Amino acid sequence: MRAHRWLILAVMLAGCSGPAPVPQPQVFAPLDYSYLPPIVLKVANLNVVNNYVPSADEGALIAQDPEPPATALLAMLNRRLVASGTPGTGTVSVQVASINQVNGNLVGAMTVDINLASADGRSTGFAEASVSASQTAPDPDSGQMPAALYAVTKQLMDNMNVQLQYQIQHNLGPFLSLAVAPGVAPLAAGPAGAIQATPLTAPTGTPPVVPGVPAAPVNTNPAVPSYLPGAGPAALTPSTAP
Repeated sequence: MRAHRWLILAVMLAGCSGPAPVPQPQVFAPLDYSYLPPIVLKVANLNVVNNYVPSADEGALIAQDPEPPATALLAMLNRRLVASGTPGTGTVSVQVASINQVNGNLVGAMTVDINLASADGRSTGFAEASVSASQTAPDPDSGQMPAALYAVTKQLMDNMNVQLQYQIQHNLGPFLSLAVAPGVAPLAAGPAGAIQATPLTAPTGTPPVVPGVPAAPVNTNPAVPSYLPGAGPAALTPSTAP
């Protein structure tokens, strides 16, 4: 009789528990930096190429990333770097776009090289931007690896947008143009908390700000690298070079 009662109780408890909840799929917003100002270089054309080839293990890890580093980086470079139409060529090379798992951490790195040449093929300018980011790797069985990889990629991209503009400003200043190239869409407002472009303190001898060029918005992103001499990249300034 007691066994019968236990059986009835077990059946009642099983009926009350109901089916297990179905986990909701994670949604990751595309990493879009189209709201940042374009960087216009005085060349006729810009070629963006990916020279980075991940190892087999790294490729398997990156395949879990909703926004692979190379994909996000190439999209940003193709959007932000614009040719003004002045004679000359530019090659923008992705040298590194990696995320590796090292000693329990996800470690990411990005490196972009920019080579400019005159119309007759002579090298006229070079700049390189490198950034890194890391965070603790989640347990492989937790289901949190895609979110962790996405977070590392976002940190890399935020840092790269700052560092890229900074390095171009300081190494390719004579080849910067304030004129908006044909076909470049007007800027949109950035999302809340997004990386922003802000001016650095101008060094002695820097040309004055051009009237009519709006000031860049204030940077409120704590991810801006502290090694830059300011809160963000310098505003693009005109040059007297042809």
